[in-house]
Amino acid sequence: MIGEVPGVEIGQEFSSRREAHEAGVHRPLQAGICGTKRSGAESIVVSGGYKDDQDYGDVIVYTGHGGQDAAKNQVSDQSLDDPGNAALVTSHLEGQLVRVLRGAHRGSHFAPLSGYRYDGLYRVASYGSTVGSDGHRIWQFRLEADQEVDVPGAPDQDVQPVSMTIPAPLPSGNATPARARTEVQRTVRSGAVVRQVKSWHGSACQICGLVVVLPGGVYSEGAHIQALGSPYGGPDTTDNVLCLCPTCHVMFDGGAIVLTDELGVVKHGELVGELRTHPQHLIDPVRVRNHRERWGG
Repeated sequence: MIGEVPGVEIGQEFSSRREAHEAGVHRPLQAGICGTKRSGAESIVVSGGYKDDQDYGDVIVYTGHGGQDAAKNQVSDQSLDDPGNAALVTSHLEGQLVRVLRGAHRGSHFAPLSGYRYDGLYRVASYGSTVGSDGHRIWQFRLEADQEVDVPGAPDQDVQPVSMTIPAPLPSGNATPARARTEVQRTVRSGAVVRQVKSWHGSACQICGLVVVLPGGVYSEGAHIQALGSPYGGPDTTDNVLCLCPTCHVMFDGGAIVLTDELGVVKHGELVGELRTHPQHLIDPVRVRNHRERWGG
């Protein structure tokens, strides 16, 4: 199950992993990551099992699985082929949310004093590899709270994981930028409808043909032709979704790219080609016309 578990509230405590398992918050009794490469990660446990973890409350730098001995020393390199790590990569690529369960340990003042606590949904914002404190390559995943979460133990001011100094004459910028929630039209988060469209096209952009290949998988975005929500009223159905690369997605959402009724691609007023199609992916011409007329076409 991806997302919230019915009947489980943020801040709910569990005396043991078994109890969290029975509640459906985190199903494995030992593994810290629950999920597969195919489905993505359902949940993780943050309990001090890896010394390179960093917990800032609404931001967690989470070390992937693998390469440890019984004493929790990193004795070999980690790999994205590990099922748990691959699951977190899929969650990042698909924009899926992951449940976070914190366990008691001395390494973080955000951890509960005993047992385990469910701390809500987090998004896998980014990931990458580095050489850990034991000298072996590890994969780390930056998770950000999907909503304002009042994590017990959080200080009055935000703790920021990055501090940087930019020398003159460059703009000074902000060494510890605050996080703010914003809403934009461009929706990257995937549901079953978007995943189906991506599958039909093999994550290749229907406009330019680009396949964005990243370590651990390929990345693409689902673009709704007639935008969702008020005042646009588009449906979340496969005939209203395109598989696009990030650049074409932004241009399509912003009206720099529109489609003709015959699915010709018009960029900045010039016909530049035809939309890539799939026999099973039928596109509603009403949605195409709605998008074009919205931008004066």
